[in-house]
Amino acid sequence: MMIELEEAVMEIIMNAGQSRSLCFEALHSARQGNIEEAKLLLVEADGYAREAHKMQTKLIEQDAGEAKQPMTLIMVHAQDHLMTSMLARELSNEIIHLYQR
Repeated sequence: MMIELEEAVMEIIMNAGQSRSLCFEALHSARQGNIEEAKLLLVEADGYAREAHKMQTKLIEQDAGEAKQPMTLIMVHAQDHLMTSMLARELSNEIIHLYQR
């Protein structure tokens, strides 16, 4: 079954954006001293990141390295969102460890 490109891109953007937002909520909680809440928010962020990554993987599989998928500005935008959210997740984890000290 072919995945509709526009729908897939929007799913990546929405899930990656939600993951990123939760990472920043986690940082705010940690700054307030709520380390356990921060960790729970990161776990929630991971769920959204997984969904975004799964959709990205489906698109890659559908493309099969044969340039079947058009490279559009919105596709690049979705990839930016996903990569930014992944970086936010990694950095949030490290910063929360520092707050925990």
